[in-house]
Amino acid sequence: MAESITEGTLKSWTKNVGDLVSADEEIATIETDKIDVSVNAPESGKIVQFLVAEEDTVTVGQDIIIIEPGEVEDATQSPSKEAEVHAENKAKDLTEPADQQVDKKVPESPSPSVGDKKPLEKETLKKEAAPKQQESAPATRPALGSRGETRVKMNRMRLRIAERLKESQNAAASLTTFNEIDMSSLMEMRKKYKDQVLKEHDVKLGFMSAFAKACTLALREIPAANASIEGDEIVYRDYVDLSVAVATPKGLVTPVVRNTEIMNFVDIEKEIAFLGKKARDGKLTLEDMAGGTFTISNGGVFGSLYGTPIINLPQSAVLGMHAIKDRPVVVDGQIVIRPIMVVALTYDHRLLDGREAVTFLVKVKEYIEDPRKMLLA
Repeated sequence: MAESITEGTLKSWTKNVGDLVSADEEIATIETDKIDVSVNAPESGKIVQFLVAEEDTVTVGQDIIIIEPGEVEDATQSPSKEAEVHAENKAKDLTEPADQQVDKKVPESPSPSVGDKKPLEKETLKKEAAPKQQESAPATRPALGSRGETRVKMNRMRLRIAERLKESQNAAASLTTFNEIDMSSLMEMRKKYKDQVLKEHDVKLGFMSAFAKACTLALREIPAANASIEGDEIVYRDYVDLSVAVATPKGLVTPVVRNTEIMNFVDIEKEIAFLGKKARDGKLTLEDMAGGTFTISNGGVFGSLYGTPIINLPQSAVLGMHAIKDRPVVVDGQIVIRPIMVVALTYDHRLLDGREAVTFLVKVKEYIEDPRKMLLA
């Protein structure tokens, strides 16, 4: 495992005791707070014993299995004696005469004697009288619905997410500012060029690349939003590594698109698509999620209208995108219907003042409402 990981949970064994394994064959999966790690057999042989059970905590360097060295091919050629004996017995049973097979049946229990007749009659009378006594008891109120509960142990990723989010709430002086963006121009551009981009680059042109580029340009103008606090120092960066929030069955992960300041729309879309697929397939590595100087979270894909995203420490800000809805707005003194997205910027007030945060969000708004400005920036 990586140097930053010291322990994990043995989630599942993929082999059983007695199985034959080859060197480097997967035998178990260890769940960490970031990714799942496959454990491979150190050598070929037969599994003799598991030293830990599933859901146990294991540490780096700990022995978890005992393997008896041996060649897998030689061990698998000859059938076991037990299997041969079983086959012989089965064949013997099929060749036995029918009368001998009947004799092997379990003898039937003897029928009750005549002397047992009276006690049986008394017992029967007692059983018949019991329902009458039950009928006289008052009826209880039936349950209106299920009252069951299910307790499930939190996986390590969910535990780590909970720890990081609470840490962010406790450490950062978080404040959120909002703005509305008219998506008409960007939607028109996407509609015009999406087929061409798909044909030439084999990638779909979405809104995320435009917001990533707009944020990158705005971060260059407001460098504090791309900085972080380390001890009593502020670290300013000349590059932009965007963490893009991706929902997976195990929880939210934030793979990093690196150096977006030198990437165009298509480059960003390709990298986001690549990292998103790895996240959904559970194949993200620690390197894919390490670092990140600014985060974009798109709750709009799930229908969210408003939200206050939480800062991903040690970053100083996070942009929240939301659903696009048609709304009446005033343009040149006329009420018109436009597709509007509400965006939110949560920022660490220890690093950013309100003026800088609002200016950042206004810059993003201007770039998205007129994408041509991004070519001039």
